Amino acid sequence: MNQGILEVVKQEMAKVNVDILGISELKWTGMSEFNSDDHYIYYCGQESLRRNGVAIMVNKRVRNAVLGCNLKNDRMISVLFQGKPFNITVIQVYDPTSNAEEAEVERFYEDLQDLLELIPKKDVLFIIGDWNAKVGSQETPGVTGKFGLGIRNEAGQRLIRVLPRKCTGHNKHPLPTTQEKTLHMDITRWSTRNQIDYILCSQRWRNSIQSAKTRPGADCGSDHELLIAKFRLKLKKVGKTTRPFRYDLNQIPYDYTVEVRNRFKGLDLIDRVPDELWNEVRDIVQETGIKTISVEKKRKKTKELSGEALQIAVKRREVKSKGEKERYKHLNAEFQRIARRDKKAFFSDQCKEIEENNRMGKTRISSRKLEIPRNISCKDGLDKGQKWYGPNRSRRY
Repeated sequence: MNQGILEVVKQEMAKVNVDILGISELKWTGMSEFNSDDHYIYYCGQESLRRNGVAIMVNKRVRNAVLGCNLKNDRMISVLFQGKPFNITVIQVYDPTSNAEEAEVERFYEDLQDLLELIPKKDVLFIIGDWNAKVGSQETPGVTGKFGLGIRNEAGQRLIRVLPRKCTGHNKHPLPTTQEKTLHMDITRWSTRNQIDYILCSQRWRNSIQSAKTRPGADCGSDHELLIAKFRLKLKKVGKTTRPFRYDLNQIPYDYTVEVRNRFKGLDLIDRVPDELWNEVRDIVQETGIKTISVEKKRKKTKELSGEALQIAVKRREVKSKGEKERYKHLNAEFQRIARRDKKAFFSDQCKEIEENNRMGKTRISSRKLEIPRNISCKDGLDKGQKWYGPNRSRRY
């Protein structure tokens, strides 16, 4: 997720028709959630170092079913969706590599166990992400199938041995991510032809999985292939209050001033109860505003990436599908260079616009453009261990 990658990822999600996307090795600092056009991103990274990091992105349709999120740490994050007949929890993980110390690996599985203990047993559970483990083609009854890739390594042995035991009580087991398909469809890491990304599902709900396969055509500059599982479950829309419309306060007509002044002159101010007088003043302002002031129109957000950068992303995707690694590296470097240039120009234009609005006294417009950067750590003061299952709102601890 380097410069400009977010825009490309959103385009790829729309092309491939992905509703929920898990991301590993995000390399953003802090933890937060934010909206980007029609997508919502929940992410968690380290406080200062750009290492590890995980995120879950959802589109606008699925966002309406989100009940809450749990920003655990820089290696795991979970989002709860309201579904039918049961709620759905998706956990995104990034397992330590084979070079990591044993204590770090043990801490990873302990944190995962702590996260699982917060999830009701009746929920539908998916654990997705980069496990840095090779399960291989060796079949383990009730856990994996025989159509994996390669030979199982030590990390794969640990995954098969530890995870079912950690998930005792939830009946969670890895889902075989490969079917009887051609070999190139089973590779999840393009540069080294390894299969280390997996989607795990509850044994009880494995029949809801319609397909699980990689999508080599999707590209965002990563050396991993996109792994997709299609499942058959319904999501419920969480009831939310409608957002009130905004008046266009930059174009208040003179008729509004005249009518409000005339109605104020007709008010009886003698021996009036303050609350009653306030209600009458409020009604005058609201009724006159609805009648005379136009509603503010929604503006399209300016994109950070230019058309030139998006065209290079398309070329890079085509080159990757052909297997031209050297050409792919060249286009990827060129995309990063142009994305950095576009981002610098984007923020420069935003600053100029804010300065101009402040000079003209339009501080209300300027304040809307001042958003919290996505690498700022946000904490809401919840005690560690407090459950985040709350009605109609996202909560973090």
